[in-house]
Amino acid sequence: MDDGLGLVSRLSELVNEISELPECGNVCNKMPGNLVRRIILLRPMFEELKDVNEELSEEAAEGFELLRIALESAMEHMRTVNDGSKVYQSLHRDSIAAEFHQITEQVEEALSKIPYKKLDLSEEVQEQVLLNSVYQRCRCSVYDNLGLVSQLLELVKTISGLAECRNVCKRMHGNLVRRIKLLSPMFEELKDGSEELVEEAAIGFDLLRTALDSALKHLRTVNEGSKVYQALYQDNIAAEFHQITEQIGTALSKIPYNKLDLSEEVLEQIELVHAQFRRATARPDSPDVQLEHDLAIAQRERDPDPAILKRLSEKLQLKTIEDLKKESIAFHELVISSEGDPDDWFGKISSLFRKLKDFVQVENPEDAVAPKADKEFLKHRSPVIPDDFRCPISLELMKDPVIVSTGQTYERSCIQKWLDAGHKTCPKTQQTLLHTALTPNYVLKSLISLWCESNGVELPPKQKLGSSTVSDCDQTTIAALLEKLANGNPEQQRAAAGELRLLAKRNADNRVCIAEAGAIPLLVELLSFPDARTQEHAVTALLNLSINDANKGMIVNAGAIPDIVDVLKNGSMEARENAAATLFSLSVVDENKVAIGAAGAIPALINLLCEGSPRGKKDAATAIFNLSIYQGNKARAVRAGIVPPLMRLLKDAGCGMVDEALAILAVLASHQEGKVAIGLADPIPALMEVIRTGSPRNRENAAAVMWSLCTGGDLQQLRVAKELAAEEALKELAESGTDRAKRKAGSLLELLQRVDPAA
Repeated sequence: MDDGLGLVSRLSELVNEISELPECGNVCNKMPGNLVRRIILLRPMFEELKDVNEELSEEAAEGFELLRIALESAMEHMRTVNDGSKVYQSLHRDSIAAEFHQITEQVEEALSKIPYKKLDLSEEVQEQVLLNSVYQRCRCSVYDNLGLVSQLLELVKTISGLAECRNVCKRMHGNLVRRIKLLSPMFEELKDGSEELVEEAAIGFDLLRTALDSALKHLRTVNEGSKVYQALYQDNIAAEFHQITEQIGTALSKIPYNKLDLSEEVLEQIELVHAQFRRATARPDSPDVQLEHDLAIAQRERDPDPAILKRLSEKLQLKTIEDLKKESIAFHELVISSEGDPDDWFGKISSLFRKLKDFVQVENPEDAVAPKADKEFLKHRSPVIPDDFRCPISLELMKDPVIVSTGQTYERSCIQKWLDAGHKTCPKTQQTLLHTALTPNYVLKSLISLWCESNGVELPPKQKLGSSTVSDCDQTTIAALLEKLANGNPEQQRAAAGELRLLAKRNADNRVCIAEAGAIPLLVELLSFPDARTQEHAVTALLNLSINDANKGMIVNAGAIPDIVDVLKNGSMEARENAAATLFSLSVVDENKVAIGAAGAIPALINLLCEGSPRGKKDAATAIFNLSIYQGNKARAVRAGIVPPLMRLLKDAGCGMVDEALAILAVLASHQEGKVAIGLADPIPALMEVIRTGSPRNRENAAAVMWSLCTGGDLQQLRVAKELAAEEALKELAESGTDRAKRKAGSLLELLQRVDPAA
């Protein structure tokens, strides 16, 4: 209690000291001025808390401790700026601004950790502090403002430069791009000015940036995605367009245009754009009735009227062999990247696409744009491929059919990609796979060969991968992929990284060959690539390569650790999870534990432990456990707040993470800071529950944690254990537990016998 009140008093003093700093009189004067003004807004909170004689919760104390560190950094930096050389600051204002930016981020992060609802604060003070947190998040220094405006202008230019949409979403896509393009003059004018944005404007622009990011992502997905999927699920696509339009309209309404340095012409144009977004939100695009009618018939009938298929082919812009190839790739990507397992849409899309594909091939036997191989194929009057010969994922003729545990057959490369993406089910039946072994379907392969021979279809030879040694063909393939990684355009780099990811997963020889060919430094460069899919492929390729012990050293020597940590912090969920697994793999080498901990991986792993998928949480927990074996990382994990999420996982048996949580707690409990943090989390009831009902290994770890907490004279933990009738459970453990559990249980029983419950 005294510590909590002391912390509040110290924070109050810091705010007062910062507010009394002399006004900065050099080129940096706006930056400290902004920061001081926002910090002063915190004063009412500490004044109210000082008057309340109430102990802070552990969560609040952690947030306030982070805030204390941030405010002390702020005061030190502002004093340096006030007292330092004005000439130096004029020459290095970007680096000084960067430090203000970092401190502002620190303050904002600390404010986000404080549970205001649990504090005894008036509503007025709560609102003021929460608003201040938003201001901090917008990071409103003049340089940051100009950066924000530049980002918005860049986003508008990128969206304006997107290729024209050629599918059923053409009108929605075009409308959104056209409206966003009209925002460009505002950002052009603001960029040319040097005036600082007011905080209200910065908040509005920050909301707009988020909305435009969502717009760009959705527009790209629509451009590059499966046209058949978008036709069948146009309501979902339209709903997302509507949501983004609404988001942009809301952001535009938050911007105080009268406080911006804008010409009348630009103000009028922005007012017009804002009105367009409001109207678009109120009046969504109407559905294409003819398209819906044709789709319904095409799905329902086995052999739809060619006139209907012709209309669909034109509406969906699937008119040539090349169009069909691109759609097949897009559909394949959709299946592989789908969150969870495909539902009924898989069958709908594959069935409709098959009908459209057969129609287009029959209608265009001499397609002028088809490559030579396709012309040879079509020369034989485009025989209709039997459904059983097509891979259910790619819908292409199978070259290397394999059987999965459910009995379904797929093209080897397609189902391998599905499995590599982390799926545990059969794409066609949705049944859980009992194992991931792939059995060659020799009977079907023979039938396909006979059919190809009788119909004059040449089946391309299967590329041999995964042999005991790397073939010349594979080495040639790897060399070609590395050339694309080094010198290709972004699309080629993404595809090459994806292929290397699969090759590295396949066998040990490939991993050696890929590394020796020089792929690792090129993959490390792609970790900072802005495209999320490229980043995912790169980090997963490194994960697969790191299975080889020699490659671990090459990955670390290539400077990969900081970039992998950055992916862990900022990447997509799949990239973050694979980054965690990569760090675990690298941390097997003891010296890497130190480097990974020093690079800031542990807080990011804790975030993944809290918000990842079940697989991601396990990857994060495994990495944290391995890193925490090194003594210095135990303190890092405790200070980063690992104990509360571990206690939540320990108490939630349904989450499937009790084993991991206990293993990490047992490691941390051997460190003094870890012992203190665990002791503050009321751990004894949860530990006793595990000792009574857990698995042998978990009972052992629970006893080890409890023993660490109770040794050293901590009578409070012993009293709690005694109140919970711990002796009976510990006696049973001392008789039937593992050897280590028996020793810990015996020691705990001796300690409990000395405790006077009435004391």
